Order: sequence, then structure tokens, then C-alpha cells
Amino acid sequence: MKKQPKYSPEVIERAVRLVSEAASEYSSQWAAIESIAAKIGCTPETLRRWVRQQERDTGQRPGPTTAEEERIKTLEREVRELRKANEILRLASAFFAQAELGRHFKP
Repeated sequence: MKKQPKYSPEVIERAVRLVSEAASEYSSQWAAIESIAAKIGCTPETLRRWVRQQERDTGQRPGPTTAEEERIKTLEREVRELRKANEILRLASAFFAQAELGRHFKP
């Protein structure tokens, strides 16, 4: 079950843009983040994570982009499903092999 995001993509984009535009007016990026976070009603840590992700997406900071993170999640989900299917097939194969020999199945 995926939870509903509290902030719309437009609000996130605007907040990140405000941080980048106002960075020169503050002593540090963190000071700008704290000030802007209070204005939009989120925690400074939340806004910091949005800023860092935007920096990764634009290549200013190393790390996986949003698209790459989504692809990784999709692939991990697919791997889990395939492992479950393989386990089911392995157990079914063992069951039918023993049934073929007339023995009782012991999982």
C-alpha cells in the first residue's frame, strides 16, 4: 500500500527552487532550508531531502536519480516475485517427483 504524498509535486518544486534562489541571501544552504521550510510548513529535514534529490537529478551531486530509484524498486519487486515463483515450482517439482515414485511428500 503506497501512502499519499502530503505535498504536491508543484509545492516540492517551488520549495526547492526557492532554496536555490535564496541560498546567496543566507550564511549557508541549511539556513536557507530552515527559513523556507518554516514558510511552506514542512520540516527542514524534509526540504533538505528534496533539495538533495533535485541535486542528484540534475547531476550536481552523485547518487541515483529519481528515475533510477524507481527502476531499482521495480526490479527488486520483480526479483521477489520470481523467487517466490521459483520456490513454488521447486516444491511442486519435488512433490510430483515423489508422487511418481509412490512415496509421501516431505517438504
